[in-house]
Amino acid sequence: MRRFDLQQYVVYLGFLAIFLFFAITLSDDGFLTSRNLSNIVLQTAPATIMAIGLVFVLSAGEIDLSFGSIVAVSALSAAVVMQDHSMLAGILAGLGAGLAIGWFNGFLVAFLHLPSFLVTLATLGLFAGVARTMTDLRSIPVVNDGFTGFFGSGALAGVPSLVWWTLGAIIIGHIVYRESRFGAHVIATGDNPRAAQVSGIKVPRIRLAVLMISGGCAGLAGLLYAGRLQAAKYTLGESDLMTVIAAVIVGGTALNGGKGSVIGALVGSLLMGMLNNGLILMGLAVSDQMIVRGLIILTAVAVSLRDVNR
Repeated sequence: MRRFDLQQYVVYLGFLAIFLFFAITLSDDGFLTSRNLSNIVLQTAPATIMAIGLVFVLSAGEIDLSFGSIVAVSALSAAVVMQDHSMLAGILAGLGAGLAIGWFNGFLVAFLHLPSFLVTLATLGLFAGVARTMTDLRSIPVVNDGFTGFFGSGALAGVPSLVWWTLGAIIIGHIVYRESRFGAHVIATGDNPRAAQVSGIKVPRIRLAVLMISGGCAGLAGLLYAGRLQAAKYTLGESDLMTVIAAVIVGGTALNGGKGSVIGALVGSLLMGMLNNGLILMGLAVSDQMIVRGLIILTAVAVSLRDVNR
């Protein structure tokens, strides 16, 4: 029971503790205002989408470090295509770029048997360079009102479109992960790939699929960034790697595979967004914020691996 409580509820207890801490210490600095809390939700939307994809990857016993570069390539692809073509063409270009890079990563891991850590570390740098050369380091404005409304500044029934995208992705991700055969196969692959292979699960296909899911989620995050900022730039996604990994691990997904939580990743993402917001309101420098986030990741890793070391 102690192990269950630690693994299942630590993210929720941590979220509540940090929220109460900032609510008390920053009560006069606007932390509890509806505008500030709404901004936290909106700003974390792309990271939450990426975190969903990473839950599938880590649960299958793999890792993806390239999603930050995929965000930039996808956003730039959509922006460049929409300069001369329709909104639909831009969306297809952005999502297609994410899925294509995810397929490339997955092919190298699943069928050439290369370690996902090294593959995605290499493609992180590779596609960061691609993003820089696509537009010669220039920012590309997104002037399509339909696109910016659909992916960024719009609203439906008074609810911002970014919230609808987050809710939709969380619901679909949770159902696929917890209720589908594919989700069960992902967990089985991460828990024991040999046993999964013997039981008839196509382990290489699962590895390919989860890395494509991660690429597709990063592609969607790139579209959300481009829609919200009304521009695409090669720096998009660069600072998200540590935040997203922290959100997923804090949310209860095991680094060694076989266990994860989409809902936990959502709470972890909101926790990291709230933490960043609170530290900024407290006046901490960027370096200090990085130190705090690093300490949180170390704590989360220690909790995640506690059962493994017993």
